[in-house]
Amino acid sequence: MSDSLPHNPTYRVGVDIGGTFTDIVFLSEDGRLLTKKISSSVDNYALAIVQGLSDLFKEHGLVGHDVDVLRHGTTVGSNAILEHKGVLTGLICSEGFRDILEIRNLRRPHLYNIVWNKPQPLVERYLRLPVNERINARGEIEVALDLAQVEQVVDRMLGEGVEAIAVCLKNSYLNPVHEYAIKQVIEARAPGLPHCVSHDVLPEIKEYERTSTTTVNAYILPIVKRYLETLRKSLDASGIHAKLLLMQSNGGLITDAEAARMPVNIVESGPAGGVVGAQALAKKLGLTQIVTFDMGGTTAKASIVEDGEVSRATEYSVGGGIMIGSRLLTGSGYLLRVPAIDLAEVGAGGGSIVRVDAGGAVRVGPDSAGAFPGPVCYGKGGTEPTITDCNVVLGYINPRHLVQGELSLDASKSRDAVAEKVAGPLGLSPEHAAYAAFKIAGSNMMRAIRAVSVERGRDVRGFSLFAFGGNGPLFGADLAQSLGMKLVVVPPSAGLFSSFGLLYADVEHHYSRTFRRVLSTEGVADINAAWDRLIAHGRAQLEAEGFPPERIRIRKFADMHYKGQSYELAVPAPDAPLDASNVPVLEETFAKEYERTYGHRSPSSIPIEMVNIKVIALGLPERPLVPEALHDVRAERPAPPPRQVYFGPQAGWQLTPILRRSDLARKTDGPLIVEDYDSTCVVPPGATAELDGYGNILIRL
Repeated sequence: MSDSLPHNPTYRVGVDIGGTFTDIVFLSEDGRLLTKKISSSVDNYALAIVQGLSDLFKEHGLVGHDVDVLRHGTTVGSNAILEHKGVLTGLICSEGFRDILEIRNLRRPHLYNIVWNKPQPLVERYLRLPVNERINARGEIEVALDLAQVEQVVDRMLGEGVEAIAVCLKNSYLNPVHEYAIKQVIEARAPGLPHCVSHDVLPEIKEYERTSTTTVNAYILPIVKRYLETLRKSLDASGIHAKLLLMQSNGGLITDAEAARMPVNIVESGPAGGVVGAQALAKKLGLTQIVTFDMGGTTAKASIVEDGEVSRATEYSVGGGIMIGSRLLTGSGYLLRVPAIDLAEVGAGGGSIVRVDAGGAVRVGPDSAGAFPGPVCYGKGGTEPTITDCNVVLGYINPRHLVQGELSLDASKSRDAVAEKVAGPLGLSPEHAAYAAFKIAGSNMMRAIRAVSVERGRDVRGFSLFAFGGNGPLFGADLAQSLGMKLVVVPPSAGLFSSFGLLYADVEHHYSRTFRRVLSTEGVADINAAWDRLIAHGRAQLEAEGFPPERIRIRKFADMHYKGQSYELAVPAPDAPLDASNVPVLEETFAKEYERTYGHRSPSSIPIEMVNIKVIALGLPERPLVPEALHDVRAERPAPPPRQVYFGPQAGWQLTPILRRSDLARKTDGPLIVEDYDSTCVVPPGATAELDGYGNILIRL
């Protein structure tokens, strides 16, 4: 196979770590694509990465210097939070704010659930120590900091064995002088101890949000830094000296050094890759309005790309279960106020367990069989039927194997489990029961799509659906049909697409600062000056990373609300400095977004208030990241023979062709099934499918 490759190819490499698999994608400048799926090494994730890279090198005759850059999405940070395996952390706060991590902001994810308990704070109370100081709401010092008390507090924390310290003081977003004084004390009394101050992490208003974000950053900082150092050493030892970039939760890339300094930005890096990849491919296809649908083994995630731009949330929670997508039902986990791809998530995946409840209704998830024991058909001891087992019964999934034979299946076990646990209690045939579970799982996943579209004022019928993940292409056409969508796009390497999407991301740095002003044509000089400082900071950061001025792009945003409100909407701001000509434009941009989100706008007599100013500094690549065409080097196996597939009570069982992706060079009528190395795509009766020049399957409904 290596003979078909150019003599000295240069590859960008995307690596995405999940709890079960590590996905690796190589992409050369001329569009050659190499992929590898390998079991994650949970004790040391770097081992699986190096092993997977080495395997691909051997398979295709490559060496370390053939890799130009390695782009990485990782769950190391989120796992540390979810499993409470961060380091012992101390928090230095202002007098009177010791319990802010427990009081939180009074938001509840379950309004009428009286037994719901808040998650335990990441810093126990004996390590949350106040200091006597006060900065007022104008940034003026009312009570000077007592440095002797600070030294006592730091010494007490060191005596307790803390491994990191977070510092967050009242109103420090306006004046950080006291925080930086504490920082100097920490550095003097404990050289090398990881620490961070809130003005560096999040110089924005809202005390709980700022404290929580700073605390999480300190809590995972040594874990992420240690992991990145281990990965760098492992790569270097293997002869791979490529630049290492990390995917952020917001969809942009940062260097490994910046990720080690500010790990809070890479906590949700995994799901971001798929959305960024879909955005890039959609631009190639001329599609500006898309919904992304990423379904794996445990959860399904949806996001939206509108007018070619990804949707970003200003904050999200980690460790509180699935992200149901409603802006009203928050507060379940540890809040991070950092920009992130706006996702909605439901507990429905291939491993979701199917059961009949006490009322005789079929239930799907949210609990999952996981990777072990996994679905019954895996033969690893699973006894509860899952969505994967139902799909085997329906004929959607190859009854003999997955991943081109690397994972063998036992279809008879799936049928027996569905018959015993679901069909029997309901008096249905196994296929009827399996199809019912399939449709219920679909309705659960529609909640995620509606959460990012319909519930936010968008008509989903005008969007196209990008379906990826191991199970996304299997459900994509059925979901789109139910929602009134007309086009489904199944991208190349759909089952590894979160890793694939890393290859299309730009380097980005996000900066924000609270600058609270009622918007008017007067007094804009201060706002423009504050924005210019953020822009200069962004340019300096990118220039230090090797980007010349002509490859730096700056985008401005503002968090705004009607005066008197507590929550903001982020809207793009004019590139030019604010003046009498464009202030009304910014006001109208906000009013339109408010009306689209909430269904109404306030009268013009109510002033609009700017709360935070923001800047995104982008480092643009030398050449386009999306090649003109893709060429998957993996040799396709012969297509399996047709098999009987069940498409519901009306269509019934139908003898269905089983095709390879390349067989769709010409438009083909459904029903049909496409079996890829990493996913299965179902095209129902009445739909058509064809392959475009870029390797996407286009399903038209």
